[in-house]
Amino acid sequence: MSRNIFITVCISPAIILFTLFMVVPTFEVFRMSLYNWGGLSNTKEFVGLDNFKILWNDMNFIQSFQNSILLIVLVAIITLVLAVFFAAILTKEKIVGTNFFRIVFYIPNILSIVVIAGIFSAVYDPKSGLLNSVFDVLSIDGLKQMWLGNHDIVIYSVAGALVWQAIGYYMVMYMSSMASIPASYYEAASLEGAGKLKQFTSITLPLIWNNIRTTLTFYIISTINLSFLLVKAMTGGGPDGSTEVFLSYMYAQAYGNSTYGYGMAIGVVVFTFSFVLAAIVSRITKRDVLEY
Repeated sequence: MSRNIFITVCISPAIILFTLFMVVPTFEVFRMSLYNWGGLSNTKEFVGLDNFKILWNDMNFIQSFQNSILLIVLVAIITLVLAVFFAAILTKEKIVGTNFFRIVFYIPNILSIVVIAGIFSAVYDPKSGLLNSVFDVLSIDGLKQMWLGNHDIVIYSVAGALVWQAIGYYMVMYMSSMASIPASYYEAASLEGAGKLKQFTSITLPLIWNNIRTTLTFYIISTINLSFLLVKAMTGGGPDGSTEVFLSYMYAQAYGNSTYGYGMAIGVVVFTFSFVLAAIVSRITKRDVLEY
């Protein structure tokens, strides 16, 4: 009995805080999505599912939905490929200054998203930005663009900033997994005539697959969250809503247009979408755990 009381006392603060700041607000979002409310007045009108009916006919929301899907797919695929590639090189190849490269790759992850937005706004500057300046030096004027002003490519510019910010973090995670793989596996594979690519696909990738599955969920959640911050600081959703994403559109509706209930309806859709997508990805990528 005394042991159970002790355990209860220890975990109670965490349970209380989690309930107050996670569970209750989540239920409140679902509840407020059923009301027509400006957010500041005392007048709340219960409208049931009307906010969701409006939502599916809102072309601005549909565009933000498409932008979010595009960013999730692009950032996840490119970050995964580059992070695994660099992790494999720095772990398995004898490179001078490996620790230095680890630090350099990880630095973007510790920078404020506002700082990253400022850096890439300068890089994408059409007149004096690094990207167009490089094309100038290479005499490839046809590739020069208004990177943050062109409707067709601005979302890809945002994706580039997100990838740059995320690579180092996931690279370090993959390096940790790769470093724990016994060297004897690679020695045996070499004796059998397997090249480095075959070793990577047959030994490295299967043995770090569980880590990759976990990080895929991180990609989804972090892209949804960070894309909002980066868009707000970098483009403000423009030009003409071409970089509007889930959370930036929700924020604009809930706090900019005084349609709080409608904004919470968007929040319900984002919550449900994130949960379902993470579950689908986890199910699709499920494999038997390999032990070594």
